[in-house]
Amino acid sequence: MPDGSDIDALKAALAAAEAEAIDARAKATEAEARAAVAEAEASNAVAKVSDAEAQIASLKLMIEKLRHALFGQRSERKQRLLDQMELQLDELEASATEDELAAEQAAAGTTQVKGFTRRRRSGRKPFPEHLPRERMVVPAPPACECCGSQKLSKIGEDVTETLEVIPRQWKVIQTVREKFTCRDCEKISQPPAPFHPTPRGWAGPNLLAMILFEKYGQHQPLNRQRDRYAREGVDLSLSTLADQVGACTVALKPLHDLIAAHVLAAERLHGDDTPVPVLAGGKTDKGRAWVYVRDDRPFGGPDPPAALFRYSRNRSGDHPVEHLRSYAGILQADAFAGYNRLYEPGRSPGPVTEAACFAHARRKFYELADIAAGKRRGRHAPPISPLAMEAVKRIDALFDIERGINGETAERRLAVRREQSAPLLADLEDWMRTERAGLSRHSPVARAMDYMLKRWDGFARFLDDGRICLSNNAAERAIRPLALGRRSWLFAGSDRGGRRAAAMYTLIGTAKLNDVDPQAWLADVLARVAGTPQSRLARHLPSNWRDDRRHDQVA
Repeated sequence: MPDGSDIDALKAALAAAEAEAIDARAKATEAEARAAVAEAEASNAVAKVSDAEAQIASLKLMIEKLRHALFGQRSERKQRLLDQMELQLDELEASATEDELAAEQAAAGTTQVKGFTRRRRSGRKPFPEHLPRERMVVPAPPACECCGSQKLSKIGEDVTETLEVIPRQWKVIQTVREKFTCRDCEKISQPPAPFHPTPRGWAGPNLLAMILFEKYGQHQPLNRQRDRYAREGVDLSLSTLADQVGACTVALKPLHDLIAAHVLAAERLHGDDTPVPVLAGGKTDKGRAWVYVRDDRPFGGPDPPAALFRYSRNRSGDHPVEHLRSYAGILQADAFAGYNRLYEPGRSPGPVTEAACFAHARRKFYELADIAAGKRRGRHAPPISPLAMEAVKRIDALFDIERGINGETAERRLAVRREQSAPLLADLEDWMRTERAGLSRHSPVARAMDYMLKRWDGFARFLDDGRICLSNNAAERAIRPLALGRRSWLFAGSDRGGRRAAAMYTLIGTAKLNDVDPQAWLADVLARVAGTPQSRLARHLPSNWRDDRRHDQVA
């Protein structure tokens, strides 16, 4: 049995061990706290860096957009650059928000570090006034939370708005036609059957407009639409949808013909074309889509803009000759040889006036002066050409003058051009011919110069007519959606499908040029066009339809 001294020694040892354990726990707790602080500070630092990167990207994008708005498109890559910057900004903003939430979670584990909160660069825009409001009132407390009294009196309210969306809803409209019999003559009377936009129709105009716009405006083939509708509980076969598309094309043909006549009556047209793969014999051939744009707004013309699309199986020059067989105005286009027969002096009803595109010419020089593109191509890239850079600067000076007179009358544009642009163009020609004399015919810069010098009359024609533009960008903008859509629909199913697509692109493209929602316009027109006499059909054209809607809203 241990004596008293042994017990005291054991107690002392136990106390010492407990003290060491407490000290160790304290040190561990302190270390954990320091680690939590360090983690929170690191998370804050990461969040601050992410926020700074997002701010820098946002400011860069803002600067580029302001430059674009002030000075116009300074390069062929500008829109692509803006799209890429917006994509980069999206990624940085999402990453910055993730890092902000991570910093808040890390700071929640310590009282010494405050969580980082981003300062948003712009407040959320208020929700549009036209959206319906659904008021949901939270039940009031039955008694005072402080004293328990039930004598509560309302003094105000706070409203929190939340934007929500209701998924697309399908419905079947049942039109009931009651039958009546006459007790005198025993004849049966019944109201007429409801109108449908298409023969033997079963689809309402809004559904038809959605199908058409999804296919030709949003580039969603019918098989994808069919699959999406099936997931929403509405089973529509591909043949059923295709039947409605064909019927709508026929129903809308009178409007298409009016647009075609309006386009071909223009004093000046923009023309361009792009490949359209078309299915043929189990493989795809390369068809062609052509566009002719009437846009008088640059020289203050009062007539509304419009776009006319055509389809062909190849790029033969016979097609533009056929498309423009009755046209004898100005054609702004690239140097495609297929247009040459239109410019012949003996052509009937008269020669088309050629107006060359400075944007095409500038692009050839820009490709040789694009430093960034050269870096991307690496050691295989040709050296940057000082001559090409100088040509781009000289052509840009002409475009700078054009931006200042855009929308002015043709007479005003012509006067400014003769005063300011004519000397610059003369200097450009003299400089180009002088430099070209010292270049090999195999030089890329020489080929770019020859493109302009061989067609100099076409390039200089804008000095004689204020209606002519420097570029063919109006046609390129109109045909760009079709070129982008190829990635989605891959190919046209047949030549008939190509012609049908051209007709629908004409309707949708013209609506867009007139700042009209194509789907809303198609829905309204499909509901009305069959009952509209030919003499009043022009009221359904996008520009007139838009003006009527605005008048109704004001009234």
